[in-house]
Amino acid sequence: MPKLAPVPQMGQVTIALNELVPYSLRHYFNRRPDRPHYRVRRYDFGSSPALMPLVRAFLDTCAAQQNADYRHLFTLLGSELAGNALKHSLSGLPGRSYSLLCERHRNGLRLICRDGGVPADRPRNVRDRLHLKADPGGLDPEADAGRGLAMIDALATDWGDNGFPSHREVWFFLAYDLEDSRWPLLHP
Repeated sequence: MPKLAPVPQMGQVTIALNELVPYSLRHYFNRRPDRPHYRVRRYDFGSSPALMPLVRAFLDTCAAQQNADYRHLFTLLGSELAGNALKHSLSGLPGRSYSLLCERHRNGLRLICRDGGVPADRPRNVRDRLHLKADPGGLDPEADAGRGLAMIDALATDWGDNGFPSHREVWFFLAYDLEDSRWPLLHP
């Protein structure tokens, strides 16, 4: 069998993240409250972790009318959902994607992350649901894993998932009033 020639090293190309966003949707990422009167905002993100700055800009823009603590917390929790979609689902494979959907309510924001799920080991009945659970020891700084959902469980007003591993939807609701959140205790 003849030897194959080595593949030449490919050069890297740098492009601005906003070049990946259609012009009509760029206001989703400008971090300004110039268009606050949305009810629902949705964007599909590709499978590359290099797009996380774009994810954070989207989340920060969704919460742009709120104070800095709220914006930071909303962006932190939303980034965790996006990171989980990349790490724990088929959405992290090349060519795949996941969606972030932000719903604006009178008393807070709800973020839904829809990912590609995981391959099912066996066909499941529609009634068979496997809901995610936060690791009770996940907030321990020494924990190796499980901190993400534990953080969402501790800091979000409410959270949950649809229970279908083959097409997972994980959501959280963050009330505008952070009074009942652990956030003021962690971030005085």
